[in-house]
Amino acid sequence: MTYTAEIPYGCYWSTPFAKWQGSFANLNSIEFAAHVAKAELAKRNIDPAGFDYGVLGTSVPQKHAFYGLPWMMGMIGAGHVGGPTVAQACATGVRCLLTAAQEIDSGLASCSLVMTADRTSNGPHIYYPNPQGPGGTGANEDWVMDNFGCDPLGRHSMLQTAENVAAKHGISTESQHQVVLRRTEQYGDAVSSDHAFQKTYMTLPFDVPNQKYNKNVTVMEGDEGVTQSTAEGVAKLRPVMPEGSVTFAAQTYPADGNTGLILTTPEKARELSRDSAIRIRLMGFGLSRSDLAYMPEAPIPAARKALEQAGLDIDAIDAIKTHNPFAVNDIVFAKQTGVDVNNMNNFGCSLIWGHPQGPTGLRSIIELIEELVAKGGGVGLFSGCAAGDTAMATIIKVGQ
Repeated sequence: MTYTAEIPYGCYWSTPFAKWQGSFANLNSIEFAAHVAKAELAKRNIDPAGFDYGVLGTSVPQKHAFYGLPWMMGMIGAGHVGGPTVAQACATGVRCLLTAAQEIDSGLASCSLVMTADRTSNGPHIYYPNPQGPGGTGANEDWVMDNFGCDPLGRHSMLQTAENVAAKHGISTESQHQVVLRRTEQYGDAVSSDHAFQKTYMTLPFDVPNQKYNKNVTVMEGDEGVTQSTAEGVAKLRPVMPEGSVTFAAQTYPADGNTGLILTTPEKARELSRDSAIRIRLMGFGLSRSDLAYMPEAPIPAARKALEQAGLDIDAIDAIKTHNPFAVNDIVFAKQTGVDVNNMNNFGCSLIWGHPQGPTGLRSIIELIEELVAKGGGVGLFSGCAAGDTAMATIIKVGQ
């Protein structure tokens, strides 16, 4: 299957990602995303008046987030545009892409802006009133930390899901560290030659605004908080959980940032594209859910469903990107699909540049597009897990 909607070449962007409590820690993620989108659209001479639909993906509530997508579109100068605000944890990016594609394919829209934005820093601390509680006291929740640590269905942490999969498939700490070192090397390719690969979609150096967005407070040369793992360094690490296998090096970390992408009709895509000879088409999507507390397995059936919808086998895929909150994810994916774990995630991945949740998958998809363009075209697969042992995947074709 091929969806009608296309992504104009070059009409996408991402901020650098900043490790939580870093340079983006005090910026409302939705306001920040609008600030970035205005600048990126102006850079491409794209008038916001041309949009007739929008999708906002965000998973950590911010002040005024109730107004979601309409608020964001109003801030960028597209106050005539409506659309949904979507939250599907770490699968939010793919879900937003599918939502926009379906709207265009149905004929209800012709040009959509997809934005994903999250700030794990300084997340909300929520109080739930309960007049029937002892003394009328209620319950409270730390949105970010409490949900990292406890899936309410099984009362387990996300880290426990990685340990469960590692034990089931016999994945050792040493094999996880081998993947970490390979992913560090691949990220090095993206930042070499003064960030040449990242500059195909990211404005660098990046000016960080203040909370009023009327002046800049610092400049980021690239992603902030990335650890350059070494063989000597990871060899000294011990698993985080007793009797476990996953170390801090073999898992990602919370981050802040936002991404954007335009999805439109083929005719409009050629008009907006940086190179009208390059077409970027959506071939398939997949959604899956693994057994309870086995989250890292979920991307495998999601990828298979996307491949089935696209009418392709895994051998037809020229590049693979994954959301890999744990190195275990990539190892089990490679074992089950037969792909080479060392050839996945060229130029970077969430294991290395961090995980702001909603924007994570969309940045991976953007990097997948640029990798395929550099290859002269081809077919790419992105698949990534999400909270609740779910996953989403998509197939993208880049060519003429």
